[in-house]
Amino acid sequence: MIEIYEGSKVLFEKNKQRKILLEDDGYVKSILLDVEKRGDEALKEYTLKFDGVKISDFLVTQEEIAKAYENVDTELIEALETSAENIEDFHRREIPQSFLFEKKGITAGQMILPLDSAGIYVPGGRATYPSTVLMAAIPPKICGVPRIVVVTPPGKDGRCNDAVLVASDIAGVDEIYKVGGAQAIAALAYGTKSIKKVSKIVGPGNKFVAMAKKLVETPTEFPAGPSEVMIIAEEGSNPRFIALDMLAQSEHDPLASAYLLTTSRELATKVQKEIEKELKILPRTEILEESLKRGGIFIISSIDEAIELSNEFAPEHLEIMAKEPFSLLTKIKNAGSVFLGEYSPEAMGDYVSGTNHVLPTSGFAKYYSSLSVDDFLKKYTFQYVTKDGLKTYRPTVSTLAKSEGLFAHEKAVNVRFEDEK
Repeated sequence: MIEIYEGSKVLFEKNKQRKILLEDDGYVKSILLDVEKRGDEALKEYTLKFDGVKISDFLVTQEEIAKAYENVDTELIEALETSAENIEDFHRREIPQSFLFEKKGITAGQMILPLDSAGIYVPGGRATYPSTVLMAAIPPKICGVPRIVVVTPPGKDGRCNDAVLVASDIAGVDEIYKVGGAQAIAALAYGTKSIKKVSKIVGPGNKFVAMAKKLVETPTEFPAGPSEVMIIAEEGSNPRFIALDMLAQSEHDPLASAYLLTTSRELATKVQKEIEKELKILPRTEILEESLKRGGIFIISSIDEAIELSNEFAPEHLEIMAKEPFSLLTKIKNAGSVFLGEYSPEAMGDYVSGTNHVLPTSGFAKYYSSLSVDDFLKKYTFQYVTKDGLKTYRPTVSTLAKSEGLFAHEKAVNVRFEDEK
């Protein structure tokens, strides 16, 4: 059952708990080292141990993808295509442009290029996430990344989830492998005989996957732990909407968490009762009850205090239920993604708004942004200087070089004018 608390003291005790979830006792590191050393053999052993299935060939075939289309309802395929369209539309607007300009004999600019490859982790286990495939694979695809790889845990039958395979095909994924957990991250980072290593690894996962991404040298998008939502609600907000949004977040995982900050004791009590009512109806009860213990309902003094607390907490998802939510938007400094108004549930961001649902958790929204095209691009600068341009800035270089005691720097400029003596 979710608790009601006076003030914010308990909130920050819970904040410390979510950081602890990202600590490793050496177990994940041992898996990474084993896969690095033994490659496919280690992957097969861990897949049998953790997923309960014997896999001889990790690569998903075109025949398996075709079969997945046969098994998936047309309605779901159409929903995935609609979601993909909106995700692509949003992320195309993020793409930066290469540029150059000229100033006093210096032509300078920046080139933007895609990474060589990207590896995407798609969770399995308690739930399947075809939406995550779209979120993580469409940005690199529109950036022009030539090799996009999905790894996802197999089921007991040795097959990947049909909807995940269909989503991968819609998103233009090049390779799909039946492997999950920390061992999958190791395969993407170090490479094996079956799975070539990638330039970058992205995608959400459980605490073992999150720790593996943290430990490997291959770049990842950001540290991420269990999912979370924080809701700031004014008096008069709809308690049923709030309750179901908190439950929607909580059903992801027992380690997920949901928080409500409100000035209204009446609203807090109503939300608590709505949650109790829904727990008698919704499936995944054990997960919901465990997750709800990690969050809470907090009665605070003002909306300004709620925003201050939220900025310190830096939630993955932030919902603002207020009559004029846009008036509060500019006050938000730290959040993975913000949902404004009563008709913007976090579920919209998960599936169809077009914004990315791969987001920093555990307070890392203070330093990181949501997954975007920037995660799959690299940039280099260039310059071309004419002789007149170098002559113009020769005194500047000379002065700065001498101030730093770097006399070869000064001489490297002056030598180009020796023929003028």
